[in-house]
Amino acid sequence: MVRVGTLPMRLLALSFGADIVYTEEIIDWKLLKSERRVNDVLNTIDYVDKSDGTIIFRTCDKEKGKVVLQLGTASAERALAVGQKVQGDVAAVDINMGCPKDFSIKGGMGVALLYDLERAKKILTTLVDNLDIPVTCKVRIMPELDDTLRTVRELESTGISAIGVHGRTKVERPRHPVHTDVIREVVQVLKIPVIANGGSQEMHKRSDILKFREACGASSVMVARAAQWNCSIFREEGPLPIEEIILQYLRLAIDYDNSPCNTKYCVQMILRDLQETTMGRKFLDSQTLEQICDVWDLAPYCRQKQLEYHNAGLQGRRQAAPQPDEQDENYKELPKSKLYIYTVKNGLKLPKYESIHKDKLFRAIVLVGERRYSSSFWEKSKKYAEQSAALTCLLHLGVESREKLIANGAIIG
Repeated sequence: MVRVGTLPMRLLALSFGADIVYTEEIIDWKLLKSERRVNDVLNTIDYVDKSDGTIIFRTCDKEKGKVVLQLGTASAERALAVGQKVQGDVAAVDINMGCPKDFSIKGGMGVALLYDLERAKKILTTLVDNLDIPVTCKVRIMPELDDTLRTVRELESTGISAIGVHGRTKVERPRHPVHTDVIREVVQVLKIPVIANGGSQEMHKRSDILKFREACGASSVMVARAAQWNCSIFREEGPLPIEEIILQYLRLAIDYDNSPCNTKYCVQMILRDLQETTMGRKFLDSQTLEQICDVWDLAPYCRQKQLEYHNAGLQGRRQAAPQPDEQDENYKELPKSKLYIYTVKNGLKLPKYESIHKDKLFRAIVLVGERRYSSSFWEKSKKYAEQSAALTCLLHLGVESREKLIANGAIIG
């Protein structure tokens, strides 16, 4: 699932009994412009966007041999370059030929490949012939059964190791019934394993997964939304309460320094309707990882780990940003990053930002300790307003000096 299949959720699924886990769909060019780095603090392998420090893909030994890279691509050449780059860190590469979203189809990816079969086969053949790890793909069914069977036979001929089949067409959505009968027909005409997908609406516990597998006659089942809602669906003993799922997920998010934005999104997917409760609204107001964790009384653990990581040399996105010898002379650490580090080092609650929007301009207020800081200037974006507020706070705290900033060109006049 997009934005959900990041490292903490994958590890959680494995801990509950999933056999293999998939990354979220990652577009080929994102991995091509990334750099592989060993993260000695987190004991992870990070694929980092060198331009801004974004973690494109993060993995660790706990999922070694069990994590499959789900790749979005429309090019055999780019797909191969990615496969050769990551094959030492993943168990297999899966080409997504089932995504029905506009951005994917317009790029010639996802379900568009099912209607450009020669391109799809070239991508798979190129990977199968040149990689040392298994290659698979995931498809959707076609409106006509004969077209579906012809397509999967053609894809099987490329030498792929397995195929995932989502039992809906490109125009059908989760509210539509899944066509288990079509998946069963696919199983009968292929020699390779078939992974059945699309039954989340009827899945609430492990026995439901097994029931879906039997209905489809498939080798295995790929669970997406049902696992997103409650990852403990894989437990033989039965699912755990949502509260326990969130606590376990947040501990993994803290342990692996997951981004607050991604963490918040994943928790939202677990909470669903509970976002309308008092606790849910408090959660929705949170911005930092510490604030998210505070809703479930994990803020002390979050602060402890962040301080531990900082003392060990981890600086979040800045750790992943260009190394000193890679930076150009104009590179400067941003005020929000400096203020974040200051609060962690001094045992303070992480900065909390509020913004005011007026006449297409923004002004931000940052709360640090018991005091609020704001610049007198109105900015063109919320992002710049928050940086301005952070800079005001740094100046007041003495972390930055006006003379130094003027000399470096950060302040004019």
